[in-house]
Amino acid sequence: MKIPTPKEPSRLEMQVLALLWERGPATVREVQDALPDGKARAYTTVLTVLQVMEKKGLLTHVSQGNTHVYRPTTTRRQTLGPVLKNLVRQLFGGSPATAMQHLLAESEVSPEELARLKQLIAEQEAKSASPRAKGKKS
Repeated sequence: MKIPTPKEPSRLEMQVLALLWERGPATVREVQDALPDGKARAYTTVLTVLQVMEKKGLLTHVSQGNTHVYRPTTTRRQTLGPVLKNLVRQLFGGSPATAMQHLLAESEVSPEELARLKQLIAEQEAKSASPRAKGKKS
């Protein structure tokens, strides 16, 4: 049986997911206090966002006394892969190279980050050149 794919997260939902991926499971109050955009939000607003995310299949919770502790149902990679693929398709005509070119032109990239990008490109080239990869369709 195929697991249903959660709906694409909104910007606020992405902030919540990023927070939970970094910090681990959290209560409504902990999420409210740690949201990175710095906007003041009522407890009930954050609670509603978490409940909607749970209905979308993005989060689950466990009860600890009167408190719910929320955690993501998917990994960062599982969630961001389709989101980024869609973004590249919509904004860059499906070209990862064009997206990367834009990111490099618009960002300050450290020598360490450039080295990591070169390493990732080399790894991808090695994968593409392997006999096993040649028989697969992308």
